[in-house]
Amino acid sequence: MERNVVIELQTLERMVLNWKSNYLSMRTPEGGDEFLAEDLREEITTHVAPFIRRLHEEGHLSLSEAHGFLEGCYGHVEDLRKLLIEGDEELWSIEDIAP
Repeated sequence: MERNVVIELQTLERMVLNWKSNYLSMRTPEGGDEFLAEDLREEITTHVAPFIRRLHEEGHLSLSEAHGFLEGCYGHVEDLRKLLIEGDEELWSIEDIAP
């Protein structure tokens, strides 16, 4: 894989991780925030997937590389969903709950 493609993929992955972190920071103590995972899925579908499709169509990524990358992105959606449903207490810092 070309170096510039690797850099693009790394940038996209950082973007997805930043979105995931941002959505996680919107979690409320009351719960019911699973819709945030769907918002992340929509971000990936709208912004990342078309770019990956173009990289594949232009011959920069094989089909398996494209699928693998998107599978990893959507894996972050499922991870976020689990964190939102479980309400993982460890993710709440003192600053988050202090008055």
